[in-house]
Amino acid sequence: MPLNVARIKAVCLDIDGTLRETDDYYVERLSSLLRPFKQLLPGGDVRKFARWVIMRLEGPGNIFMTIPDRLGIDDQIASVLERVRNIRPRNHGGHLQMVSQVDVVLERLAGKYPLSVVTSRGKRSTLAFLEDNKLSQYFDHVVTALTAKRTKPHPAPILWAARQMGVSPAECVMVGDTSVDVKAGKAARAQTVGVLSGFGEENELRESRADLILASVAELPDILLG
Repeated sequence: MPLNVARIKAVCLDIDGTLRETDDYYVERLSSLLRPFKQLLPGGDVRKFARWVIMRLEGPGNIFMTIPDRLGIDDQIASVLERVRNIRPRNHGGHLQMVSQVDVVLERLAGKYPLSVVTSRGKRSTLAFLEDNKLSQYFDHVVTALTAKRTKPHPAPILWAARQMGVSPAECVMVGDTSVDVKAGKAARAQTVGVLSGFGEENELRESRADLILASVAELPDILLG
């Protein structure tokens, strides 16, 4: 079914590939590791294979991140990881760049809708990205890897965000670049918008039954605000 804009009262947005330019960064990092094995890869195309691997790992990776919570040791692990990350200097490099026009998009939407980040990434890197790009001011709530009991594609993060924003999940729209985002939104009974600015491909987003597919999040205000 097409997107029902009249039903939307709040917006949830993924980070990687939706607000942040991570596509080339992650692909290049993995490609550099795989280049010595180029002759063993299908067609010898290292970059294409790296992209395929990252896409296929996202769903299982998110599920793997829920195991510490189920064992009751998530807080301890999160604390250890945070200490390790704090030893390293914060990276202000190019991989933290936002997708084109994201600041304009958020400025337009913030006055009309409550906004929440819903990501499976860690708290430190997520908040660093938002702060470095002066985007924190636009978000009412930020859901990261350990905020909810489960991570995407489970609906828990979206359900948590909806409660905090004071709306029902059905009144939310989940915006993301992969089928994981769309599946999480559908499971929460929210509407979904897929964007083609990240890892997700159009056929994958359609197969996941995204209500709307856009080239970029930059097109979102024109859809929601008319």
